[in-house]
Amino acid sequence: MAGYKWKKTKYKGVRYYDHPTRKHGLKFDRYLAIRYQKDGKRIEEGIGWTSEIDPEDNQFWTEAKAALVLERLRGAAKHGKKEAPARISEQRKIEAHRRKAEQEAQDQAEKNNITFGRFITETYLPQRKLDKKAKTHEIEKMLYDRHLKEFLENVPLPEVKSDHLEDIKRSMVSKKLSDRTIQYALQVIRQVFHTAKKKHVYEGESPTSAVHWPKPDNMKLRYLSIDEAEKLLAALADKSQSLHDQALLSLHCGLRFGEIAALTWSCVNLKNGTLAILNAKTGSRTAYLTERAKEMLDVQVKGKPNELIFPKRTGKKDGVMVQSSKTFNRVVDKLKLNKGVTDRKQRVTFHTLRHTYATHLYESTHDLYLTQRSLGHATGTMTARYAKMSESRLREGAAALQNVFSGKQQYGKVINFPK
Repeated sequence: MAGYKWKKTKYKGVRYYDHPTRKHGLKFDRYLAIRYQKDGKRIEEGIGWTSEIDPEDNQFWTEAKAALVLERLRGAAKHGKKEAPARISEQRKIEAHRRKAEQEAQDQAEKNNITFGRFITETYLPQRKLDKKAKTHEIEKMLYDRHLKEFLENVPLPEVKSDHLEDIKRSMVSKKLSDRTIQYALQVIRQVFHTAKKKHVYEGESPTSAVHWPKPDNMKLRYLSIDEAEKLLAALADKSQSLHDQALLSLHCGLRFGEIAALTWSCVNLKNGTLAILNAKTGSRTAYLTERAKEMLDVQVKGKPNELIFPKRTGKKDGVMVQSSKTFNRVVDKLKLNKGVTDRKQRVTFHTLRHTYATHLYESTHDLYLTQRSLGHATGTMTARYAKMSESRLREGAAALQNVFSGKQQYGKVINFPK
């Protein structure tokens, strides 16, 4: 500071000058400095203002504190003590390293104490709600509440082991949940650890890498005959008109339940007989209404464009349903459509309606590409199973071959198939 005048204190080697305007308490703020000899040279170092805090003890600097620092430095310079710094700058550097190490240790301790339950509820799920579809958030929250919370809520992230996950798997198997549901639960756990690692609150691999993942086979083999489908729709109408209408859209348009639940009135174009299926599993597409499905929507009371056609019966009105009503399963049981069936691939579920749509569509057209586009499959791999299952088409093939061998059909030219 230009024009300052150093003044002595009662402590030898400690001096100061006053700030021209700033006060600290009743006196002008003082800048303290110390002087001492080291290796035959005079060293002078600034201590700081009396309005500043000494980080070592969180107290303001005073002349007496400066004198103590000076005494310590003099001793280190005189006796060459390695354990004590010989300059105030060195001392401050050491102190800064100490505070940094303490802070890092404290941060690490906090990381080690963050439980799975705290991280998933305070960080992971709120972020998923912002980034993903409402349905994804609801399903993941449901999986945590029903299947993961019991085992992981109070376990710190670093202490979650494969044994915890094996316990979760056994519990879900005992509840007769599908391999796909168990796989989904493990995916949530893996994603939680991936997110924790990205946010630097967890290090290392996810414990899911040390467990065996089930390989689900969700291929539905069962579909309904037209007679079974009509009886099911009639029985559903007796219990719930809304559930009947949802089932009708799946059966006549091939929609997944999630696609039906997300439909708003802006998706409906009765003039063109179409539904806009937005943000579906494999992207948006257009579904075409049968006359019966069109009539069903036409007689309903229309809501606002952004309102759901099938809102939740309870809770927030704008909430999207995650799964079909349990009434559907009760009606199926009453009709004995699952009597004696133990294999879940053979059991009638709401998704069986979409499967029934696809099967009858292919049976009536033998057009695999048409079936693929109508279902919204990204590739033909999933759709090809309907061609494999088409019994009528297989019978036609067998009959055609029979004609060849019986001489009823004449051969044409030889066809060379490419290898």
